Amino acid sequence: MSDPDGRSRLRAAGYIEPAHGTIEPLRSILIAGVGNAWLRDDGFGGEAARRLAACALPAGVQVMDAGTGGLDLAYEVMRGYDALVILDVSRQGGEPGTLYVMEVEEDSVPGPIEDGELINPHGMDPQTALRFIRSTGAWPGRVVVVACEPADVERMGWGLSRAVSASVERAVELVLRCVADLREGRPLAGAG
Repeated sequence: MSDPDGRSRLRAAGYIEPAHGTIEPLRSILIAGVGNAWLRDDGFGGEAARRLAACALPAGVQVMDAGTGGLDLAYEVMRGYDALVILDVSRQGGEPGTLYVMEVEEDSVPGPIEDGELINPHGMDPQTALRFIRSTGAWPGRVVVVACEPADVERMGWGLSRAVSASVERAVELVLRCVADLREGRPLAGAG
């Protein structure tokens, strides 16, 4: 069966569609750009975070460029937020520059870290950072990923591809809509 919008892949990856119906308004929101700027389009999250940091944001909304510092992100989230919005790249099969809005359910993230199990603090991708956050009991009320389909994340190099660069401003607008929706307790805006 065909799945042109990739929803089954998102569910399989631990993501759910934006919730429908009324949700409690949220006030304390962290927006975090993640990725390695030296791997071309993987720098999308950091670039979008830098542009968001220059915006006038509501009280209680913070922005950080976590880069590849998943442990830094985890520690910041552990300070206590009602919601976390992660900006990252994600291969979902769309055209480069396509934006996705995905919500992560806490139960979809693997459980506690077992005795003797190692987590490399220098290689914590967002999934590992979320697992660490969950294992400490610091899960924010809601976790949303605003992701961009990359064109090039395999080659070392500086600068976003043309398609991903063109999507950064749209991503900023999309994150601002998501923040407004979270703050007002509305269903999340889609990537549309």
